[in-house]
Amino acid sequence: MDFDPTTHPHRRYNPLTGEHVLVSPHRNKRPWQGQTEPPNPTKLPEYDSKCYLCPGNSRSGGQLNDKYTSTMVFENDFPAVLPPPGPDAPPNAHPLLQATPVQGGCDVIIFHPRHDLTLARLSPKDIEPIIQEWKRIYLKRGAQPGIKYVQIFENKGSMMGCSNPHPHGQVWSLSEVPTFPSTELKHLHEYSEQHIPDSGAPRGPGGKPCMLCEYVHYELSIPREEGRIVLQNKHWVALVPYWAVWPFEVMLLPHHRHIPGLNHLTAEESTTFAQIISQLTIRYDNLFQTSFAYSMGIHQRPTPGDSEQLDKDDIAHLHLHFDPPLARSATIRKFIVGFEMMGEPQRDLTAEQAATRLRECSDVHFMESSE
Repeated sequence: MDFDPTTHPHRRYNPLTGEHVLVSPHRNKRPWQGQTEPPNPTKLPEYDSKCYLCPGNSRSGGQLNDKYTSTMVFENDFPAVLPPPGPDAPPNAHPLLQATPVQGGCDVIIFHPRHDLTLARLSPKDIEPIIQEWKRIYLKRGAQPGIKYVQIFENKGSMMGCSNPHPHGQVWSLSEVPTFPSTELKHLHEYSEQHIPDSGAPRGPGGKPCMLCEYVHYELSIPREEGRIVLQNKHWVALVPYWAVWPFEVMLLPHHRHIPGLNHLTAEESTTFAQIISQLTIRYDNLFQTSFAYSMGIHQRPTPGDSEQLDKDDIAHLHLHFDPPLARSATIRKFIVGFEMMGEPQRDLTAEQAATRLRECSDVHFMESSE
């Protein structure tokens, strides 16, 4: 019997994390009688007097928002970590019971003054200021004493824990490198030390191989209908990674050169970055004709460093993870439970099938088409 990845169960390896995902494509036809979710609302007012993030309104902590006209940034009124100085590490009662104090800061970036818009409804020109704020906060927070990691992210949709639909994201800056990026950096470093560079792919610092440069180079080399690429422009590619866990998970990253972090982007690369974010999020919304929920995070060099030039420590390759929960429709989500909590992640739809469905979505947002 010949192996058919669209039919036969199999495991796929994630070289960024060292983990596996079980792919069970034959299960995609099973009937669903489980929980359904109310779809995210697509019709919201341009301004909501009760919204904590709208221009001129009071936030939940009592602070008054500026009457901003583009983006606005403020320190989170209820931060997950507090600024230094912090307490000393407590003595361990047992080697198995260890606690490390963490300091830092948490920022909120409001993407746009209009309450009813998301990245998918913003123009690329409106997304460019958001990218500039990402850069600015990354540079500012990353230069503060004691900060070892700056995590930029967005939770979109109530099913991803977002408590306010006004378009916004967050930045958490920490005195420790969190688990997931730390794991990625470890595997990126091991790959650069243990492999021979691919002759056609961009190389990392010191001419060493970069795992993600080589992975994207491979994806670009195969026929589009056989691969996992959803979108591509001059500098960026959006693809469903071979090892994806979430049904329509996408990784967005530069393909033309090795870029460690946001501070290395040129003006043109920032412009095309905004363009592909717009195109990808439009496709997400069009897939099920709903305001598509996801968690998005930027992984890059932990902090900017002292130089704009590459050095031996720049093994990180700037990339974005989009992890959306919706699986079959606007109301059926994927749950990480059972075997996936006790064994390993599992998915029904193959990465190739997911990429095909996203590729086939229109470039024009469904709400604009209906209007």
